[in-house]
Amino acid sequence: MPTKREYRDDYPDKTLYIPGPTEVREDVIEAMCEPMFGHRMDRMTDLYTTVVEDTKEFLGTDNEVIILTGSGTEFMESSILNLVDENVLCTTCGSFSERQAHVAERLGKSVDTLEYEWGQAVKPEDVREALEESDTEYDVVTCVMNESSTGVRNPVEEIGDVVADYPDTYFVVDAVSALGGDYVDIDEHDIDVIFTSVQKAFAMPPGLAVCVVSDDAYERELESESASWYGGFQRTIDYYDRKGQTHSTPAIPIMLAYRKQMKHMLEEGHDVRDQRHREMAEYTREWANEHFAMFPEEGYESQTVACIENTQGIDVAETIAAVDEEYGMVFSNGYGSQLGEETFRIGHMGEHDLESIRELTDAIEDVAGL
Repeated sequence: MPTKREYRDDYPDKTLYIPGPTEVREDVIEAMCEPMFGHRMDRMTDLYTTVVEDTKEFLGTDNEVIILTGSGTEFMESSILNLVDENVLCTTCGSFSERQAHVAERLGKSVDTLEYEWGQAVKPEDVREALEESDTEYDVVTCVMNESSTGVRNPVEEIGDVVADYPDTYFVVDAVSALGGDYVDIDEHDIDVIFTSVQKAFAMPPGLAVCVVSDDAYERELESESASWYGGFQRTIDYYDRKGQTHSTPAIPIMLAYRKQMKHMLEEGHDVRDQRHREMAEYTREWANEHFAMFPEEGYESQTVACIENTQGIDVAETIAAVDEEYGMVFSNGYGSQLGEETFRIGHMGEHDLESIRELTDAIEDVAGL
């Protein structure tokens, strides 16, 4: 049982290069300081319809958008409850894709997994083979777009094209650490559900989850005997259509921050934002290969999180602590006991740019004596 550790008022500011939360603009933080108002007032309708429609515009989708108070895990759970009657195929290649399988099992679904070693990417042809050769009729196939535990970017576009050939099977994508920093054409590739958390590549304070839902997925839930109450597609989308609001009380200050940040994202443009993230990823990859090695399978490296193999045997924990102490910059160790000291991770997403990423890699070089 932990003892109370009193929160103080004198913590030093740190620059975050972790896989989330990420750096937040000052004016986005300030946007949370407006006077409070009621979540059933017209002002709330103005706010919520603005953030929903701006999100549709930014993502370039005609599908429905749901924004709820919570983490992306809310939609990891509710997408299974809403779409899976019995059988789900979960593609797994790291911690977060394995978590989706565990969530589905916990919800009482029959789960098959298409498993890959950590660091390997899901292959579309394997998904097709699994769907063709299985005697099971799967309600859903799941995939993590950006497996931040291993730095793998799975080809969800091509996988979506495969699943589209099976009209009774729906495709659910966890894009928690990618959406907003790695462009994906949701509608073109028949992604039925794709969800994220705003504290990652959207570069907002934590507290909101975003989900894009196809018409087919909405209709599928209507046919189900049960669905998620809080994250139900029918309940959230129908309430928005009638009222222009959320069905339950939202975190209004964070939605105010969302409005401000989404205006910045629209001003930058999705293509330009994607290119900025691509440039950061390419630089980090080149730096890693010069001094260490990339952990992910070649050709499937993430555009938002670099997972770097510790080929030099540096003390990862000690290096992270020293960079924090000397430079006020925080990056991440490998994920969990499996990759803790074998890898380290750099989050190059959100409001970072090439200059700020170079500042971190220069600091790592200095501290580690590279």
